[in-house]
This record gives sequence, structure tokens and C-alpha cells, in this order.
Amino acid sequence: MTDYGHDLMFGTFVTPIAQPVQHAVQQAVLADRLGLDLVTFQDHPYVSRFHDTWTLIPYAAARTERVRLTANVTNLPLRFPAQLARSVATLDRLTGGRIELGLGAGGFWDAIEAMGGRRLRPGEALTALEEGVQIIRGVWDTSTPGGLTVDGKFHAVRGAKRGPAPAHRPSIWIGGYKPRMLRTIGTIADGWLPSAQNLRGGIEDLARGSEIIDEAAESAGRRPQDVRRLLNLTGDFDDTSRGFLQGPPDQWVEELTDLALTYGTSVFILFSDDPGMTEMFAKEVAPAVRDEVRKARGTTS
Repeated sequence: MTDYGHDLMFGTFVTPIAQPVQHAVQQAVLADRLGLDLVTFQDHPYVSRFHDTWTLIPYAAARTERVRLTANVTNLPLRFPAQLARSVATLDRLTGGRIELGLGAGGFWDAIEAMGGRRLRPGEALTALEEGVQIIRGVWDTSTPGGLTVDGKFHAVRGAKRGPAPAHRPSIWIGGYKPRMLRTIGTIADGWLPSAQNLRGGIEDLARGSEIIDEAAESAGRRPQDVRRLLNLTGDFDDTSRGFLQGPPDQWVEELTDLALTYGTSVFILFSDDPGMTEMFAKEVAPAVRDEVRKARGTTS
């Protein structure tokens, strides 16, 4: 594997619980105050004990100043692609370029269907995701004259108006694990966003997945470094080591540095609704990992 050379980012993965009503927003404000780069929220529109994520994100954006925000990951089967594109672009403009777009092909199909979504087989869901990305990027593309037409099987627009353009080019980070999804990520996405606890083969799955992504990127005329490698993390801080990311901060620093330099991971997103854990991650781990990676790369900034 390789270090793709991206600047490192550190963030949190927050549960958008509806009670206490301000809990998720307070987590975003804390991350912003601590100097973290990114706050992400689960997007499960069918869970009644959760806030709606794409309503929560604008509110959290208004309460923060510099942190970037996104869903981790957006449930596309319950989000209309053209409207999602306009929502993201509008919010990106209002925040001065602080919105990214995590996307997923969907899961929990019983719950999706109960909410009025269409049940799709795995291959169909991936096709729908590819169509959705084409529509989203097309809506953002105000430099191309005329309306947008995408004659997809699951998502279609015919002469849709383009715009508004976002303030910056929001990254589209896609979650997924299977080979066809990884090839799609290499072909069209700006980043791969897996969760460490879902890697059935452990961390070595990052190497196997990246090989598929790299090959697909090169076949599509892209560079492997055009696709960021992100990772959702779970762990605990403790005085003694009990396993991967289960131990003192210096152990976390060593393990995350290895992920950056050996596996190319450049965005580390911690599952955390605990202010103390978030603060430890921001103050003790993130700066030290940045320093170690700078030293290994031979850079000063």
C-alpha cells in the first residue's frame, strides 16, 4: 500500500438523537471549538428517535464557524438526488464551502420500504447510486449550457435546471465494501468511506479495497490519489493496551500514523457522543498523528 499524500483530517461521527434535543448540535459545537476538521451524522430517516440528518446539518452549521459537515452516509433511496444536490449547494454557499456529501446505496430495506422508498436488490441499488451521483454533479455544473438530462433506470431528470453552484466542489464520499461498489468508487467518487468495525478481514481489507479502487481509477483515466481514503473508527482510551485503538493516546497515535502511511487513510472519523473522548481525540491524538506523518513525509507543514 501507499501514502497518497493528502492532508490529514480528523472528525467525529455523531448519533443524531432527538432527545436531548440539542445533544447532536452540542457535539458539533464542541468539535468546532476543539479544532477538529469534520463533523458527520448518521442518516437513518426511518429511525424515529433520530433527528432528520439533513435538517440537523443546517442547524449545526449555523451554530459552528469552521468545521465541515456531512451525513455519514446519506441514505440515497430516501433522498431525491436533484433536490439533495440543491440542498447541499445552497448550504455550501451559505456556509462558505463547509459542506461535503457522504453517500450510501442504502440498507435496511424493510425500513426504507416502510417509509415509501423503493426496495432494490444490491445491483439495482448500486446502479441507482451511480445515476444519483451523475444527477447531483450535473445539477452543480452551471458551466454547461442547457438543462440536465439523465435517463436513468431508477433516477431520471429531463431538462432539469442546473444550479445553484456550490461555493466549492463538495467531495462525494461513498461508503461500501464489495468489489463492484469499490470499482464504482474508483471510477466516480472523491473518497471511500468504510467503517473499521465492518471490515470483516480486519485492517488488511483496507489494502485489498484500495487495490480495487486504484485499478478502477486508473482504468477510468484517473489517478489513485484522486480518491481519498477515509475511515470511521471506534475505540476506547485506557491506561493499558487491550487491542486496536483500545489503549492510551500514544497507542492511538502509533496506529493511526500507520494507517496513514501504510494504508493511505487521510481522514479519521471517531464514533463519539462523549465530550471527554472527543476532547482527548482532538487534543492528544490528532496533533501528534499530524506531526508523525509530517516527519515521515519530510515536510514541515
